[in-house]
Amino acid sequence: MSSSFRVVCVGVVTVDALALVERYPAADERVVGEEVIVSGGGPAANAAVVLARQGVPVSFIGRVGADATGEQAIRLLENEGVDVSGVLRDKDVPTQASCVVVSKTTQARAISTLAVPPLPAFEAFGSRAMELVRNAEWVHTDHLGFSPVAAFLKRSERPARPRLAVDAGNPVPGLDLSLLDLYVPTTESMVREFGLEHTLAGIAAAADKALAAGASAVVATNGRHGSTAWWSDRFALGQAPGRVDVPAMDGVTIRSTLGAGDVFHGALISALCRGCDWAAALAQANATAALSCRGLDGRSAVPTLDELRRYL
Repeated sequence: MSSSFRVVCVGVVTVDALALVERYPAADERVVGEEVIVSGGGPAANAAVVLARQGVPVSFIGRVGADATGEQAIRLLENEGVDVSGVLRDKDVPTQASCVVVSKTTQARAISTLAVPPLPAFEAFGSRAMELVRNAEWVHTDHLGFSPVAAFLKRSERPARPRLAVDAGNPVPGLDLSLLDLYVPTTESMVREFGLEHTLAGIAAAADKALAAGASAVVATNGRHGSTAWWSDRFALGQAPGRVDVPAMDGVTIRSTLGAGDVFHGALISALCRGCDWAAALAQANATAALSCRGLDGRSAVPTLDELRRYL
């Protein structure tokens, strides 16, 4: 069994039941759906699926319950080519699961989900998980994966460590920007982190503050407006420190935006692993996220690298 994967994704994995309806039902109303599916989800798990689809060797580390839903969550990742040898099966917690209703009329979704308790200290995942992280080129975490990974890397005595990225679309407990090679919030979550207004000036000021606090690069997503990268000389990809704005992709028929942010993160790291500069990396991440919106869930319509290149 390989001990080295280019990327290790750490955080939440779920099993989601999704229904596509013309409109949300009213109280006690029965609405006939156009489609009902069961799919895997979770920010870090979805990012891992994107990386696997695009040919980047990837492992996922997270926690499931010792239950049938947990085995299903693991099997869905394995079927995508994601290594799951570092997943923790915990008899004391249920596997995270959600019910999602997607409205065609509004292209919005309503989510009912189980509470997700914080992940344990990273050592609880066992020696395999620790080996995977130590030998990775990149470690990508979501909001729950960051704290245990950051604490583990701080305790590590190795002089070199993997590059660390965080999906900061949700509040990240214990966020330490000085540890981050790549900080990827939404523009809304970034200005909120620094107590600024969600304006162009506020977004730029928040990115400057994140770089000053130690993040080597910042990529902020802004929905239909695309994404922006700011970077320092610590992570310049052969370019002088600077900024680039890349618009969102047009021409994709959207069925659901569920998981599009997760997909963006996986595609961004996929592009960076393949040596893209910042403009190309953002263009590929924008396009991958847009194409994923053709599906009802966050995984089924994620493009392979060949499909992405044809689209671009």
